[in-house]
Amino acid sequence: MKHLWLTALLDISESLRARWFLLYTTVFGGIIVLLFVFGLTESRIMGFTGLTRLLLIYIQLCVAILPVFILISTVRSVAGDREAGIFEYLLSLPVSLSAWYWGKMIGRFIIIFLPVFLAMIAAVGWALWRDADVPWDLFFLYTGLLVVLAWCFLGMGMLISSISRSVDIAQGTGFFLWLFFLLFLDLILLGLMIREQLPSESIVFIALLNPLQAFRTGAMLLFDPQLILLGPTAYVIIDLFGQKGYLIWSFAYPFVFGSLCAMMGYLLFRRGDLS
Repeated sequence: MKHLWLTALLDISESLRARWFLLYTTVFGGIIVLLFVFGLTESRIMGFTGLTRLLLIYIQLCVAILPVFILISTVRSVAGDREAGIFEYLLSLPVSLSAWYWGKMIGRFIIIFLPVFLAMIAAVGWALWRDADVPWDLFFLYTGLLVVLAWCFLGMGMLISSISRSVDIAQGTGFFLWLFFLLFLDLILLGLMIREQLPSESIVFIALLNPLQAFRTGAMLLFDPQLILLGPTAYVIIDLFGQKGYLIWSFAYPFVFGSLCAMMGYLLFRRGDLS
């Protein structure tokens, strides 16, 4: 455990000096500042108070921005050290492969999640200063969703980094994977539904295997328990899972999926050619 945390601290210190971390922190800090500037904490629309709307919009922005930042930065973890020629030197240190791999993953998770969480803390601090109501239940649930989203794409990033031989290949694969989850999967499912006339339950279940879609729908469920925004699809989801069942799914599935990807990446990393 000591070697694991030392490896995590090393990865954190390297990330703090990297340019991508400065950009990453500026993006999420800037999002909260812009939401403050536009006065979202002062308004009330359709029953949603200011901070609730701010958290809601922030979560929806995280759906589009956070995964690609995680993938592009994480895929450099193993592939970058291999391409830089310091991989063999690092692994010659008295640190086990498991401590090195999982230490880098834990360190990267801390450095990725910290700016996102601090931005939410800033929103809560602003609301408390303005004597506004803080929806603590939504705050903790949204925080949990962001944790599992970050862990899911971090696991995929470590898997891609373990099997890629160069940084360019790793970053290209990570970017394509983000586009696939964000855009192409919905189009493919729509084509299948039209051409093969598959049952609606099967189409919806396959769509929810997309961790990004599972997160997005779970975030919707927290402020729209009936999922009215999804239209007729909501009836299929509610019938398949129920409200509490789907909320559990939106937490458990991305976490398990990311953990399996990370474990697969570790097995390939341990058994593969380390040079």
